[in-house]
Amino acid sequence: MAHGAHRHLMPPRPDLALARDCEQCLGWGTVVTRDGDHELCRACQPEPGEEGGAGLTGS
Repeated sequence: MAHGAHRHLMPPRPDLALARDCEQCLGWGTVVTRDGDHELCRACQPEPGEEGGAGLTGS
């Protein structure tokens, strides 16, 4: 019997426009943890409920 991919196993969907020039994720928008999981890049991707990139601050 075939099973579909579990939601928690799917990599997160980054905003590639925000990731374009990021040095942390090299434009991918995600990074791989030591456990082998994909997570959103903290340098360029906003946290849920935030506007703009987490690493972008107004100057």
